[in-house]
Amino acid sequence: MEFWESAFRDKQEMWGPEPAQAALIAKEYFMEHGVKDVLIPGIGYGRNAQVFINAGMSVTGIEISATAIALAKKHLGEDSRIHHGSVTDMPFDNKEYDGIFCYALIHLLDEQERKKLVRDCFNQLKEGGCMVFTAITKEAATYGQGKLIGKDRYEQFGGVRVFFYDDESIQEEFKEAGLIEVNKITENFPFYLVKGKKQPG
Repeated sequence: MEFWESAFRDKQEMWGPEPAQAALIAKEYFMEHGVKDVLIPGIGYGRNAQVFINAGMSVTGIEISATAIALAKKHLGEDSRIHHGSVTDMPFDNKEYDGIFCYALIHLLDEQERKKLVRDCFNQLKEGGCMVFTAITKEAATYGQGKLIGKDRYEQFGGVRVFFYDDESIQEEFKEAGLIEVNKITENFPFYLVKGKKQPG
């Protein structure tokens, strides 16, 4: 928790104001499926949330850093719904959402936490709801750097722990979550863009 709080305190809007490409793709996917309300675990300072709000969707966030929440409320409005806490403590409400967007977060968790996050998100999807995750791939230049702390997991960059995905681990961790499509996308790192859908029934 201290890592992200100090990162946001020091660097504020560290990724700039523009939304990630993945958020724009997710918005299109959500619009195709009539999504009206979106949960964003790890909302940060809200740069990706605005995309969904502009498309007429309501957004609820989860964020561990109080500094990031304050920045997000400055951009998105003081009445923005953002739960303060770790995604590992989900769920924060008993609401079901049409859409869930989780950007560049899951690979920062350990195996049990990753599985719980996917399960918790899937559990909070309405029937017919959609979710989009991005996860770093082994094609990242940083793969293999730092101290190995588990299979494909390294401690790097002043203590941040990163799990690097491959096709097999994506299938393994998302297979129970209505996995329908996996693509690759390059942002500041090479990511998998993972789409899931909660099929009715």
